[in-house]
Amino acid sequence: MKKSLLVLVFICIVSVLIISVKVFAQAATSSRVEVSFTYTKQNGFASNQFAVWIEDAQGRHVKTLYVTRYTANGGWQRRELSLPLWVKQSNLKEMNKTEVDAISCPTPKSGILHYTWDGTDSGGRAVAAGEYRVLVEGTLRNENCVVYTAVVKLGERSQVSSQAQYYGSSTSERGMIGPVTVICN
Repeated sequence: MKKSLLVLVFICIVSVLIISVKVFAQAATSSRVEVSFTYTKQNGFASNQFAVWIEDAQGRHVKTLYVTRYTANGGWQRRELSLPLWVKQSNLKEMNKTEVDAISCPTPKSGILHYTWDGTDSGGRAVAAGEYRVLVEGTLRNENCVVYTAVVKLGERSQVSSQAQYYGSSTSERGMIGPVTVICN
């Protein structure tokens, strides 16, 4: 009886150690990508629209982390210049209402915004480690927009700052989205 009890305790201890090692190994290989930037709400019409999303190394949409509700709920049809890159890449035309509601929210208040990617695709499935692109697109006003792009390697710790690419003729409306920082941990 004593031997049986000792064997049972030993088996329990070994099981706990094996489970702990597996959990630690999963935590060490799983990655989170944190995206942050300063958002300053602009006054006026045809502005304050933005989206944050992930693409794979081949430029295929993986997951949208956030998009302003106006654009996602049909604003892109009323104003073709509202986040045209995200609309195309996300295949918004094929999304149903439930999918759109899951990724869209009202335009936030000004401040530092944070979005987190958990390493899954839009269906909730884990993606493979490797290179991914984080994109932030903002409609500054009418045809004026900005796109930030940062390349991260899922599975590797890093901090990346991206450079903005501005499109359109105005330079006075570039304060809506501040520098985008991406941390992969």
